[in-house]
Amino acid sequence: MLTCCGVCSSPVIARECSTVPLLYNLTEMLSLPEKVLFITLVAASLYAAACTFKKLWSVVTLAQGGALRLDQAGARIWKAISALFTQGRIIRNRKISSLLHFGVAWGFLFFLLVNALDILEGFITGFAVPGPAGAIYRLLSDLFSISVLVGVTYFLLRRFVRKDASLRINEKSLLHPKARMGIARDSLLVGAFILLHVGFRLLGSSFKVAYFGGDAWSPFANQISLAWRGLPPSTLTIAEHACWWLALGLIFAFLPYFPYTKHLHLIAGPLNFATRPDRSALGALEPINFEDQSIEKFGVATFRDLSQKHAVDALSCIMCNRCAEVCPASVTGKELSPAALEINKRYMVWDAFKSSGPLQPLNTAHDVFNQPLVGSAISESAVWACTSCGACVDVCPVGNEPMFDILNIRRDLVLTQSKFPAQLKGAFTGMERNGNPWKMSDDRLAWTKPLGFTVPTVEENPDYDVLYWVGCAGAFDPNAQHTARAIATVLHSAGVNFAVLGNAETCTGDTARRAGNEYLFTEMARGVIEALHGAGADKKQIVTGCPHCLHTIGKEYADLGGHFKVQHHTQLINTLVGDGRLKINAGKMLESVTFHDPCYLGRHNGEFEAPRAVLGEVSQGVIEMARSRNNSFCCGAGGAQVWKEEEHGSGAVNINRFTEAAATGAKTLAIGCPFCARMLNDANAAAGKPMHVKDVAELVVEALA
Repeated sequence: MLTCCGVCSSPVIARECSTVPLLYNLTEMLSLPEKVLFITLVAASLYAAACTFKKLWSVVTLAQGGALRLDQAGARIWKAISALFTQGRIIRNRKISSLLHFGVAWGFLFFLLVNALDILEGFITGFAVPGPAGAIYRLLSDLFSISVLVGVTYFLLRRFVRKDASLRINEKSLLHPKARMGIARDSLLVGAFILLHVGFRLLGSSFKVAYFGGDAWSPFANQISLAWRGLPPSTLTIAEHACWWLALGLIFAFLPYFPYTKHLHLIAGPLNFATRPDRSALGALEPINFEDQSIEKFGVATFRDLSQKHAVDALSCIMCNRCAEVCPASVTGKELSPAALEINKRYMVWDAFKSSGPLQPLNTAHDVFNQPLVGSAISESAVWACTSCGACVDVCPVGNEPMFDILNIRRDLVLTQSKFPAQLKGAFTGMERNGNPWKMSDDRLAWTKPLGFTVPTVEENPDYDVLYWVGCAGAFDPNAQHTARAIATVLHSAGVNFAVLGNAETCTGDTARRAGNEYLFTEMARGVIEALHGAGADKKQIVTGCPHCLHTIGKEYADLGGHFKVQHHTQLINTLVGDGRLKINAGKMLESVTFHDPCYLGRHNGEFEAPRAVLGEVSQGVIEMARSRNNSFCCGAGGAQVWKEEEHGSGAVNINRFTEAAATGAKTLAIGCPFCARMLNDANAAAGKPMHVKDVAELVVEALA
C-alpha cells in the first residue's frame, strides 16, 4: 500500500487518489514516438543477440566427440532448474562469497520479472500489480535491488581492490595471451553493467516513491526518496522517465554482447548440468569401441574432437578459479590449472568469433579449431600432472568437467601419438605381460603365508558368499600386504564364507585407463570380467580393499558387459560390526585418529560414513582434517601418478596432505586405499614418522576382542 500523496487524509494507493490530478507520468504510458523507438531498439538488440547465439550453437555442434544428452527431457529440465536456483551447490566453498552470490543470482533472476513488468507499465496505461501481490512485489524488488548492488560491489572490490589471491590463475600454467587482461575487463564490464542497470532501476523507484509521497513496501527506495522530497512533480517525472530508459536501455544494449561475457554462465551453466552424461560415478569414463572401423583416431587432440558437452564447458566457465583452488596439482605449484584449460578453450572460440563480422556466421574452418589442444589450451606437463581426483568436477558451480578433457587428451597422446612419460612404459608392459603394473610374476597368494589360517581360493571353496578381490597392491606391495592380511583376518574372525581368485586374478586396468591407454584397459577389463563370470562372482558379493578396483569393477565394467556388486572393505566391516559378528575390545581403543578420504572411495563413489563408523568403534573419535569428505585433498597417487615421477612444482602432493593430517594432533592416520597408504607412508617417513599410518582394517584387527 502506498501512502497518500499528502493532500487527502486517507492512506490509499496513489493511483486511486483523485484529489490531485496526476501529471504525465511514465508509469502511465509512453508516447507513441517513444514506443516506436523502444521497439526498434529491442528488435535490433534481439537480432544481434540471435546472430551471436547462433554462432555459439555452431561452436557446440562443431564438437564431434559426442552429442549433448537430450533424452529424458523432463528430468534434464529439472536438473537445469535445480542448478539455476541452487547455483551448483556453490555454498560448499567460500561461504561469504557464495552467500553474496546467491543474493546477486536470485536478484538477477527476479529482475527478469521486474524488467518485464516495467515494460508493461511503460506501454499499458495504468498497469500495476494490484493489491497485496503488488505490495509483496515492490518489497522483493526493493530487497533484491540492494542484494544485487551489495553483492556486485563486494565482488568488484574483491577482484580489483583486495585482489584476492584465490582468483589468480596459476602463473606457471599455460594461458591465452589475451586472457589475463580479458578476464579483468570482462569482470569490470559485467559488474558495471549490473550496477548501472539495477542502480538506475532502484533510483527510478525512488523518484516514483517521492512523487507519490512514500511507500512502506519499498524501504530502501523510500529512504532514498527522502532526498527528492520537495522537488516539483514534473522534475520527478522526468527523472523517473530517464531512469526507466537507462535501466531497460542498458539491458538491450548489453544483450548482443552478453554471449561474449562470463555472464553467459546464467544459460550455459544450467544447460551443462542438464546435458551431462548419466554416469554411474563421478569419474566413470566412457569406453571407446575399438571394433568400430569408422573411428579414425582415439581421444581428444583438437577442439573438434571434444564432446559437445565439453564444448559447452568453455562457454559456461565463470573464471572463478574454484577448480584450481582444490586441484592438488595446482595447489602444489604444477603447471596444471583446470580453470586455465577452460579459459583457453573459451578464448580459442573468441578468436574464431573475431575472424568474422558480428552479424556473420561462425567461420568453422578457422585454424583455431584444428590446432592441437596440447600447446594451445594446456601444456604437456599439465596433462600428466592430473591425479584424476575429480575435485575440479565436483566443485564446479557450472558443471564443467576439465578432468575428462585431460584424460581424453591422454588417450590421444598414448593411443595416437605414442607420447607419454617414460616411467609409464614399465607399468603398461607389466600389465600386458604379467597382469600387474609391478611386473611381478610371483605367486599371488604369497601374502597369505604369515596368516594362521588358510585363505581359500574359488576352486577350493566354490560355494563362497563373498569374493575377496585382493588387487595387485595387496598381492605384491609389501605394505599393502599388511592390509590384505588384515582384511582376510576380519573376514575369518567374523565367520564370513569367502574366497579369493588367487593366481586367476589380474589387474583391473585402472592405471592404464587413467593414463590414457584405453586399449590396454579394455583388454585387461575383458579378461577380468571373464574370470569373474567364470567364478560366479556376478551372482555374489565382491569386497575389495582398493577403491580403484571398487570403482573400476563396480562402476566402469558395466559398459563392457560386467555387472558386479562391489563393496569397499570398510563398508563390509561396518556391517559386520553392526551385526555383532565382530567384537571390539574397548581396552584397545585408540585415543585419537584422523581419516584420509580416498578420492575413489569418497568423492568418486560417495562413501564417507562407513570408514568413520568403523573408526568410531575402535577409537575415541575421529578428528577431521580441514579438507575432508567430498573436499578431501588427494594423496597424489591417482591418475597413474603412482607409476611415474611427480611433475615439477613448489611441493609434493603427498607432503601437502600429510602435513594437514599431522596438524590435527592425532597420533594415527587411518587410510582405506593401498595407493594412499604408499604415498602417506612415504610422507610420514620424510617427516620423521610422527604418526602411525594404518589401514582401517589393520586398526580393527588390533582392536578385536
